[in-house]
Amino acid sequence: MEASDFELRFFPSACNRPKEHILNYLRAVALLAVAAPLYAQYGGPAVLTRGQAPAAMAASQIDFRPVLSVTGGYDSGLNGVGVDPNGKPFNVSSYTVEATAGVSGVHSWRHTLIGLDYSASVRHFTGASFYDGFDQRLLLNITHQLSRHVMFTVRTSAGLFTQNFQSWSLQQTVAFDPATTYVPTNDFYDNRTRYVSTQGELHVQKSTRLSYSLGGDVFATRRRSSALYGSTGGGARGDLQYRLSRRSTIGGAYSYIHYSFAKIFSSTDLHTMVGSYAIRLNRAAEFSGILGATRYETKFIQTVPVDPAIAALIGISNINQISYARKWLASGMGRLSYTMKRGVVFVSGGRAVTPGNGVFLTSTTTSATVGYSYTALKRWSASANAGYNQSTSLGNFRGDYGNYSANINVSRQVARFTHAVLTLHARKYASNDFNAYNMWSYGVRLGLGFAPGELPLRLW
Repeated sequence: MEASDFELRFFPSACNRPKEHILNYLRAVALLAVAAPLYAQYGGPAVLTRGQAPAAMAASQIDFRPVLSVTGGYDSGLNGVGVDPNGKPFNVSSYTVEATAGVSGVHSWRHTLIGLDYSASVRHFTGASFYDGFDQRLLLNITHQLSRHVMFTVRTSAGLFTQNFQSWSLQQTVAFDPATTYVPTNDFYDNRTRYVSTQGELHVQKSTRLSYSLGGDVFATRRRSSALYGSTGGGARGDLQYRLSRRSTIGGAYSYIHYSFAKIFSSTDLHTMVGSYAIRLNRAAEFSGILGATRYETKFIQTVPVDPAIAALIGISNINQISYARKWLASGMGRLSYTMKRGVVFVSGGRAVTPGNGVFLTSTTTSATVGYSYTALKRWSASANAGYNQSTSLGNFRGDYGNYSANINVSRQVARFTHAVLTLHARKYASNDFNAYNMWSYGVRLGLGFAPGELPLRLW
């Protein structure tokens, strides 16, 4: 029997070596099996324009696990919205007792994946009950496969806090980077704040190499004090990504965001265009970056003095006028990560236009973060991060402001379901233009945590 054209082309030695024919056929079937999922979802390194966490962190299943902890400690640098008898910002120190409960985990079904990280804390300051508070934090992502080529994702960051001690890091139970969402990270005052940020995206895989996404964002922040400004915003975005190889991806993205402020006539429009590149350096290391430009248009009502001659005539010393500014700025973000079997270490940074921090309105912000988390096989777990933030106000007040921060969390199992817990946090507020803004805030907690199972307590 003569060989067919197909056999001669793809298996030229099949007629003489039947065993090799069978092996080549099996290899071809295996290749198709591996390639098929690429049509169903985006593979390769994580893409920052889609908010993705490092690809090596992906986990199909991490059991949902509740946790409860009770700690005591000491805080310094508590500062409510107001001034002390000397006319300076408050700077209060106090012992504190805190109880925290939460749950985290990942569960996947045939077409749907849900990742969750939630915690709630109640705090009492023995010498300064005015600063007592109830905090909550939620990270949630839902991914649903609509068809072989189409996938829909939703990611949400939400919460409320009085003291903004938290610092955002990569979480192993959620599939996105919290740094790509719109959440308060630079608040100065200890003030009741509520926030929510939700992004929804439709991902379409056109081929094994080409994919694109279309999405929208909504976010809101509200602060209790009438002296501080909240914000509400939303927008749309899209990107196009092309797999250059198994390890690298290149693409481009555009986004439009509009937000306005509560309690003041002010709003900002942002048009951002960036190029993106991502590469898996090896099985554990990955780099993702975006670089481009943002055009901002911002306006607000500004009070200006009237010329003395006119003021003497009409009896008005100040008037309100609308201030308007428009400018292009360089913007971008980069993240380098190394994922281990039981942890991850990363460094990230970027420059963007943000809604400010409640005191200052629209600002340009340059930030950098380095973080590490680790969960040992038996007893220990730890997480640590340090951050830098430098902002320049473009709106109501002109000047710079920012902070340096660090957080350390360590737990060790001391008995069944019981863990010793130590947490440290410190933040240095800094400004070259506003002297009273320069102050320290720090605290320490020590106590016990309780969680079912024999594994160490999760401190992600």
